[in-house]
Amino acid sequence: MSYVELDTSIPIWERFLWVAPLVVIGTVEEDGTVDLAPKHMVTPLGWDNYFGFVCTPRHATYRNAIREGSFTVSYPRPGQLVHASLAAAPRCDDGRKTSLTGLPVVAAQRVPGPVLAGAYLQLECTLDRVVEGFGENGLIVGKIVAARVHWSAERAREMEDERLVEESPLLVYLAPGQFARVAESHSFPLPSGFRR
Repeated sequence: MSYVELDTSIPIWERFLWVAPLVVIGTVEEDGTVDLAPKHMVTPLGWDNYFGFVCTPRHATYRNAIREGSFTVSYPRPGQLVHASLAAAPRCDDGRKTSLTGLPVVAAQRVPGPVLAGAYLQLECTLDRVVEGFGENGLIVGKIVAARVHWSAERAREMEDERLVEESPLLVYLAPGQFARVAESHSFPLPSGFRR
């Protein structure tokens, strides 16, 4: 097999495609308006109800989450790709994000902020901690205090996971700058006796 050695003195992440979730983080601005921003460097943190996303202090999302002590997370469906894209639009000269005015949002129930209406998963988080020091970025960690999954995406239904993914496809980000619709899955071949 042949490999290309990558120069690690500079960021490597744009030299190949890699799979990441695509979410929209919701926060509240200082003036009370809502802010939405797509993020792909996101993950559950452990098996308990913690969630984290990477962001820079240059972004309002980072500052808003710290100031308000909370944020929301919406996992858009493939049909909501344009919504996630509009949430990435730049701010106007006056600091407003006019692209957000047409997005379908509803108010979160337990924390201040918006969630994307129609998203297959909606999380509401209180700020747990910020871990800084990843270059200019920090990891914003939240404790999930409310969660809703669309009925069509809930695993509690009597349906094989493969069929569930067929009927409720997932949207993923292929960094940098691509996306995919996941509508096919297969059971992972775990060895006998495996435990998490």
